[in-house]
Amino acid sequence: MLHTNNPIIKHKAGLLNLAEELGNVSRACKVMGVSRDTFYRYQELAEDGGIDALIDKSRRKPNIKNRVDEKTEKAVMDYAIEYPAHGQVRTSNELRKQGVFVSASGVRSICSGQLKLATVLYSSQYLFSDSFGVKPAL
Repeated sequence: MLHTNNPIIKHKAGLLNLAEELGNVSRACKVMGVSRDTFYRYQELAEDGGIDALIDKSRRKPNIKNRVDEKTEKAVMDYAIEYPAHGQVRTSNELRKQGVFVSASGVRSICSGQLKLATVLYSSQYLFSDSFGVKPAL
């Protein structure tokens, strides 16, 4: 008899317990609405690794966000500050001439991320200012 309070695996343990109680795997599977193949997979997991093995394990590889290195990000931001009227394509082309290889969409992503950060910092000045309108220095 398997006991658990974990709501994720409670129905799996309940199926295994019901089959043991009834003594009939087919009947337990029919009552719970699960195939026998699934039951035997649960049973094998429980026998091999115990009740904790019934927790689903993702088969997907973690998708780590694409990141550019700090040097590239700094070069993009320095160029964008120096030439604010240049678009993302021109910025990408000019940086490529300097030896910094970043796509136009990469320039856009870096700038939009930095713009969001700057917006948050700028708005936080008003949140933390005193009642006389004096803004703290960043």
